[in-house]
Amino acid sequence: MNEGQDLFLAIQGIREGNETDFRRFYEQTKNRVYNLVLGYVRNREDAEEIMQDVFLEVFLSSHTFKGDASVTTWLYRIAVNKSLDFLKHRKRQKRFAFFTSLFDTQSGEVLHHPTDFFHPGIALENQENAARLFRAIDTLPDKQKTAYLLTKVEGLSNIETAAILAASVGAVESLLQRATENLKKQLARVYKSVQEGG
Repeated sequence: MNEGQDLFLAIQGIREGNETDFRRFYEQTKNRVYNLVLGYVRNREDAEEIMQDVFLEVFLSSHTFKGDASVTTWLYRIAVNKSLDFLKHRKRQKRFAFFTSLFDTQSGEVLHHPTDFFHPGIALENQENAARLFRAIDTLPDKQKTAYLLTKVEGLSNIETAAILAASVGAVESLLQRATENLKKQLARVYKSVQEGG
C-alpha cells in the first residue's frame, strides 16, 4: 500500500472517530506540516501551536474531505490557511506588543533582541542566510509566499502547489516568477546594506 492510500484509509477511520487512525495520520504527516508552518512563522512555539490547530481541524472536518484532491493536498491547504490566519491575527496585535516588548516597563531598559532562527530542513552553516531569506519571504504577498514556500522550501511540484492553492499551474508559475523577482530585489538590498556596514 502506498502512502496516499494509507492516509486515505486513515481519514476514513478518523471520520468514524478511530483514535488509532488519527494517531497514525498524525505521526505520518506531522513533520511536513510543522516544517511548512515554520516557514511562515519562524518560531517553534507558534509553529507547534498552529500545528495543533491543523490536526484539530483534520479531526473535526475529516467528513469534508471529498477525495477530489489527495489527502496531502487537503492537509497542506489546511496548514496554509491556519498559518495565514495566524499571521493576520498576529499583525493586528504586533505593533502594540512590539513597542511594549522593546523596553522593560520598570527600568526602561531595552529588552528586545531578535530570536535566533532555526529551520530543521536547513543545514546549520546556512542558518544565517536562511534567516535573511525568510525575512525577505515575509515581505511577499500571501499567494507569492505560499507558492514559494510550497515549491522551494517544501519541494512540492508546481502541479501539487496548484492543487493546494486551487489555481492553475500557469498561475503558480507566474506567482513563483514574481516571488523570485521580489526576493532578488529584497536580498540585493540586504547584501548592499551588509557590505556598507549598515
